[in-house]
Amino acid sequence: MKDILLVDGYNMIGAWPELRKLRDKDLELARNRLVEVMAEYQAYTGYEVKVIFDAHMREGVGKKYNNYRIDVIYTGKNETADEKIERLVFELKQLDTTIHVATSDFTEQSITFGRGALRKSARELLTETEIMQKGIHQAVEKTKKSQESTNLALSSEIAEIFEKWRRGE
Repeated sequence: MKDILLVDGYNMIGAWPELRKLRDKDLELARNRLVEVMAEYQAYTGYEVKVIFDAHMREGVGKKYNNYRIDVIYTGKNETADEKIERLVFELKQLDTTIHVATSDFTEQSITFGRGALRKSARELLTETEIMQKGIHQAVEKTKKSQESTNLALSSEIAEIFEKWRRGE
């Protein structure tokens, strides 16, 4: 089964405290941070993630970019992110695919749910990303501890020599 997450970008930026603060200073920075978090989410969950922005706030109307292996889509002229998401739900929906739509826009949730997508509020997605970040942190700490596998006391010089040997230098 394939999972695809469609994210209403400006909806998340307006709903997440960290992104809202960034938006007030620099909208581009807020967009970039959202894409970074969604890239981590994609890597952690295995979902395919697409972040959709209304193009009226950015140059490059109707463009699609791939950043951090995330599809970043700016809507076409006279098209809203909601309309683009609705169309993507219709285009991407298959028997072996589950579409998730992240937005707190109740009307959008209702429409996409009616087309077979699962809905996820901005708060739910924020909670999931916070849990994911804790999971990543724990995995990194576990890996660090498992790498400290020797009980031999080595000087830093000897440890450096062994490391160079290990790397084939």
